[in-house]
Amino acid sequence: MRTETRRQGTSASKDTDRPAGLAGKAWWQWLKRLAKIAFFAAVAYLLFTQARSIEWDKVFSALQQRPLEGLLIAGALAALSHLLYSCFDLFGRQATGHGLPVPKVMTVNFISYAFNLNFGSLIGGVAFRYRLYSRLGLDTEVITRVLLMSMITNWLGYLLLAGLSFWLNPIDIPKDWKIDQSALRILGFVLFLAAMAYVALCAFSRRRSWSVRGKEITLPPLRVALLQLGVSSVNWMLISGAIYFLLEQKLAYPAVLAVLLVAAVAGVITHVPAGLGVLEAVFIALLAGDMSRNDMLAGLLAYRAIYYLLPLVIALLLYLLTEARAKQTAGEGAS
Repeated sequence: MRTETRRQGTSASKDTDRPAGLAGKAWWQWLKRLAKIAFFAAVAYLLFTQARSIEWDKVFSALQQRPLEGLLIAGALAALSHLLYSCFDLFGRQATGHGLPVPKVMTVNFISYAFNLNFGSLIGGVAFRYRLYSRLGLDTEVITRVLLMSMITNWLGYLLLAGLSFWLNPIDIPKDWKIDQSALRILGFVLFLAAMAYVALCAFSRRRSWSVRGKEITLPPLRVALLQLGVSSVNWMLISGAIYFLLEQKLAYPAVLAVLLVAAVAGVITHVPAGLGVLEAVFIALLAGDMSRNDMLAGLLAYRAIYYLLPLVIALLLYLLTEARAKQTAGEGAS
């Protein structure tokens, strides 16, 4: 009798546990669905507001005014830049040892970069990476390390080029700015030292890992650090090359590169999506005396169309395709 009672009690407790477990799973599924709907709604809203903020007539007019040869060269340089940037997450792949195929990593990287350019790092660089990589099976810690490695790669080349440019060949600074050429030289030297310090740590440091705010950062081998430095520097030069040709080569290339580097930091500081207005303002402030304002604005609008908007359209299509495939795979797994 006691044995029967115990068995009945055990089965009863199991029966009562099952509904609770099922209810928990149901709530979790609903939360996931709501989060997914919120994510898509945010993306749709951002796309809508971005589309409304762009003066499309001026963009098309700027494109029509540019010589075809210059547009083709700028388009090729922009494509090479996006292709090169899509390799940045491969450094994170090497550092973490995750087994995702190279094409998938580059696709996620491209989508994130295109959205990052147009909507800022929080939406593009962070949100899209976490969503897409988590769908591909990576956990949060690995995604974070991949993201950090990609960010380090991007800004490592910036530190080198900005450091050399500001230190050795500083641009003319308007008098009303809070920095003069002497201070700019000092800043350039500091930036250059920062890039060299990273390479030196990768080459000579016995300690290979640090924890920063709970996130682990592992130093790569020297050859990987040099590769990071090289690909990032080339990427920044490709971007400035696209602008150089869209400005019809009327400005010296080193000046275009230097002003782009200044504008990049200004865009990060102001947190303006796509740096709308920031890029143009910096170029006009620093180079207005060397080129007419209208020609410069036309070239920069063409640059936005080629480097920002066209990749965003491609990235959106790739993202929708990725989501459709993920949904199809989940459906096949459930069946």
